[in-house]
Amino acid sequence: MLIKILLGTSILLHFFAASVALRLTKVTKYNLSWMLITAALIFMAARRCVEALPFFTDLRSQDFRLAFIWLGIASSLCFAIGVFLIGRIFKYIREVEIKKREYEKKLLTAVIETEEKERRRFANDLHDGLGPLLSSIKLSISSLHGEVTDRQRQRVLDNVELVVNEAIRSIKEISDNLSPHVLVHFGIEKALGNFINKVHVSGKLRIQTDFQLQGSRYGENVETVLYRVVCELIANTCQHSGGDKAWVRLWEESGHLKLTYRDNGKGFDPERVLEDTHEGSGQSNIRSRVASLKGQVRFENAPGKGIFVSLEIPTSK
Repeated sequence: MLIKILLGTSILLHFFAASVALRLTKVTKYNLSWMLITAALIFMAARRCVEALPFFTDLRSQDFRLAFIWLGIASSLCFAIGVFLIGRIFKYIREVEIKKREYEKKLLTAVIETEEKERRRFANDLHDGLGPLLSSIKLSISSLHGEVTDRQRQRVLDNVELVVNEAIRSIKEISDNLSPHVLVHFGIEKALGNFINKVHVSGKLRIQTDFQLQGSRYGENVETVLYRVVCELIANTCQHSGGDKAWVRLWEESGHLKLTYRDNGKGFDPERVLEDTHEGSGQSNIRSRVASLKGQVRFENAPGKGIFVSLEIPTSK
């Protein structure tokens, strides 16, 4: 009785495996290797059925010995040839994986480019649209200074002019943060130098720089990614690390732009940052931006020892 149960279970499992293999045939694009392996599973299921006949019928094993042998030969041949050709399946899987990665990189690059285009458009709208209007208001107010004699009105005009000046300054800052005009017109070295000078004015952080590009210009995406990465790292030092010093080095070597950044802050625990999506968003942002240009980035940090970041990106002059 136990033999019958085990044989019946074995037959069901063989047919189940064969049915699963048949369903996957379309997924493998009707690969010959997979079709042969599927056929081998079907032959093995049939062989088990023939093997079980003496236990469930009055037939003897000698009556179908030849069929039993041929089913065994067919399943063995199909398995042998299928396994020999199975490399095609792995090759197909690798090709699909490579195409998937290329698609993800192209998609990420497209997202970043679209984001930068929108930043630039918004910055231009502020700079070229609202900026001149405020400047014209300022000129009009300035022209009234000589005509107004009442002290109270004079104070009102002075206050309005002060507010307009502040609005113009804020618009320039917003426009520059969205899409730095220095980066577009003068390159990565000038743009980073300009940004770092603004950080120095705030007094929160002193940054030592070592730029060795001699004014060379690179692809728009390359310069934009480098600029955003450095800004992200500096912002992290100012807001989270508690450090008051940072060092930035940028140079070109062997067809790659290389950058290192370190600070004297408190550092962080990499595992905790990866678990905390809010804390780790900056690091993920940097990794995704660098990956979009087929670059590499490495973080070295530990609690109390600051952070060290190195990255390299293929140049596109």
